[in-house]
Amino acid sequence: MFDAIIIGGSYAGLSAALQLARARQKILVIDNEQPRNRFATHSHGFITHDGRPPREISHEARLQLMRYPTVLWIDAYAQQASKTERGFAVEAAGQVYEARRIVLAMGVSDGLPKIEGLEERWGRSVFHCPYCHGYELEQGRIGVLAVSALSMHHALMLPDWGQTTFFLNEVFEPDAGQIAQLERRGVTIERSRVLRISGERADMHLWDGRILPLDGLFTATATKPSSPLAEQLGCAFDEGPMGPFIRTNDMKETSVPGVMACGDVARAAGTVAWAVGDGAMAGAATHRSLMFADL
Repeated sequence: MFDAIIIGGSYAGLSAALQLARARQKILVIDNEQPRNRFATHSHGFITHDGRPPREISHEARLQLMRYPTVLWIDAYAQQASKTERGFAVEAAGQVYEARRIVLAMGVSDGLPKIEGLEERWGRSVFHCPYCHGYELEQGRIGVLAVSALSMHHALMLPDWGQTTFFLNEVFEPDAGQIAQLERRGVTIERSRVLRISGERADMHLWDGRILPLDGLFTATATKPSSPLAEQLGCAFDEGPMGPFIRTNDMKETSVPGVMACGDVARAAGTVAWAVGDGAMAGAATHRSLMFADL
């Protein structure tokens, strides 16, 4: 019987686990080594680690975490989670593990627009977060690929990082007020449909035969939890602009007593810094719930 099982060993899960380890709680981390930012070569915006490869940050954090003797780590996919009389049970790698608490930090998966050449450039020259990747484009030629009205937000943000072209791609048409906003921000509107993307960075091949070379392209993705465990446990969800996320309170507690959630799976948007902060709160809140349950 563990005090807590953390599902997901990326930034949020590592941060939650560290708080619990330092409280001398017996914990199990289950991780299948599929972090959301595995396609990115460098991570930005997290103090003391700005510009480091994502794998280096998480690897170092794992080494530090495993120095605590109450931590067990399993490289596996958690397939099933359920409530039991004593707490919770999680099935992974053919074994069943029990714990008094569960922390869901398994992250989300990104559904990409179906355009030839986009997927293989994801994380290298096609991005979703300007704060994470905009600065490195050196105020160059930036595109925003529309997926819905949500893309207006991207288009209005990105001129601070470079010369921005908004590719409507026949999925969104701004109204007069939105066009005025885009003009004030210096955004070029491109209405021709995008056929494919090529080149070292992102050369946009349009329906009318033109090719517009870019230094980087931004687009919104459709996100969903990367595991069904929250649904299996009966956690409530809220609908965000890009997809559903687990509903939590300020202490990262879900609608199911004893289950916490943190990181991208529990907020409408995410960065490494936010994930670490979320995880620290979830870890401390988990220890608090264990402590007061004992009292």
